[in-house]
Amino acid sequence: MKQFSSLLFASVLGGLIAFFALKASLPTAEIVENQSPRAVLTSAPTELAQPFNFVKAADMVTPAVVHITANESKTLAQQRRQERGGGSSPFDGFFNLEDFFGQQYFGPKQGTGSGVIISENGYIVTNNHVVGYADDIKVSLPDKREFIATKIGTDPSTDLAVLKIEASGLEHVAYADSDEVKVGEWVAAVGNPFSYLTSTVTAGIVSAKGRDIDIIEGEKTIEEFIQTDAAINPGNSGGALVNEDGKLIGINTAIATPTGVFAGYSFAIPSNLVSRIVNEIKANGDIKRAALGVYGDSVTEELVNEKNLFHTSGVYVGKLVPGSAAQLSGILPGDIITSVNGTTILEWEDLVEVMQFAKVGDVLDVTLRRKKKTKKLSVKLRKGI
Repeated sequence: MKQFSSLLFASVLGGLIAFFALKASLPTAEIVENQSPRAVLTSAPTELAQPFNFVKAADMVTPAVVHITANESKTLAQQRRQERGGGSSPFDGFFNLEDFFGQQYFGPKQGTGSGVIISENGYIVTNNHVVGYADDIKVSLPDKREFIATKIGTDPSTDLAVLKIEASGLEHVAYADSDEVKVGEWVAAVGNPFSYLTSTVTAGIVSAKGRDIDIIEGEKTIEEFIQTDAAINPGNSGGALVNEDGKLIGINTAIATPTGVFAGYSFAIPSNLVSRIVNEIKANGDIKRAALGVYGDSVTEELVNEKNLFHTSGVYVGKLVPGSAAQLSGILPGDIITSVNGTTILEWEDLVEVMQFAKVGDVLDVTLRRKKKTKKLSVKLRKGI
C-alpha cells in the first residue's frame, strides 16, 4: 500500500511539473470574460460603404418634376362632340344631356398629372392622355411657381406630349440610355399621385422590359414599356422614372390594377423612345402615324413555288387597301417589296419595323420586284390608312 501511494504521488507531481513547464514555454494569452464575439475585417477600410439609397437622385430630380392641371374649353368640347357625330339632339329641348350622361361625356374634360422638365428653357415631356384633350394647361413647379403652358405637340401612338413654359435656368433631368437598363436594377419614380401628394418619390426594381400591354388606344400604337414594382398611382402619369444617378430612364404611364390604384406593377415609356419622339414633336408638332396600305407576307420557298415568283426574299404584296398610299403610288398586287428608304426588306417583320415610326406626309423610297424587273417608286404616306 505504501508503495502504491508513493507511485501515485510521483505521477501527480510529474504531471504538475510537465504542465507548468509547457505553459511557461507557450505565448501568454489574455482571457476576456463576458464579451460577445465580434467579427473583424482582415483589411478594414478607412470609411465604411453607405447602404444603397436614392437621396442624391431625389434631390436632383424632384425640382424638375412638375404638377400639371389640364382643362378643355367649352369650345373644344363642343368640337369634340361634333367630331363624334354628337351634334344637335332631338332631345335637347326636353332635358340636359350633360346631366343625363355626365359632364365628362359631353362637357369639358379636366384632369391632373405630372411632367418632367427636360431643358433649362422650359420644355416638358408628359403623357398624351394627361394633356391631349386640353387647350388650357397650367404647370406648377415644386418651388410654387406657376406657368401657363403651350402644347408643342402630341403623339397618341406612343402616349407622349411636349409642353413649353416661358422660363429659363430651370432644373431639368438628363436622359439615360434605356437600352442599358437591366432587369433587377433599382429605380425611383417621382410624381404627384392623387394630385395632392406632390413631389412623391417611390422605389422599386425593373421587373421586365419591352412590355406590350395593349393599353394605348388607336390602330397604330408603339408599346415597349419598362415594367417596375415602384409604386405609382393616378396623378403619376407623365412623371419620371430614374436610375440611381438621377437620370431619366422612362416616363411613368400606366399601372396593372384590378382596383384603379397601384397593385404591384407599373409601366414607363423608355427614355430612348421618349427622346426620339420629343425631337420629332419639337421639329414638326403633332405626330400622326401612317400606314403603307398593303396586305401580304414574307417571301418563302413555299410562296415562291405557289406563285411562281422570280425573287426569293422580301414582302409579297397580296392586296392593297383602297385609296392607300401604296395603291396611289403604283404598287400592284404580286409585287415584292425588297427595300424601303435604303433598308433591305427580307421579311414582313422588316417592313413592320421600317413603318413603325412613319408619319403622315413622309415620302418613302420603295424598291420592288415586278416579275423579273426592278422598279423604284416614291410613296407619300396619307392620313387614315
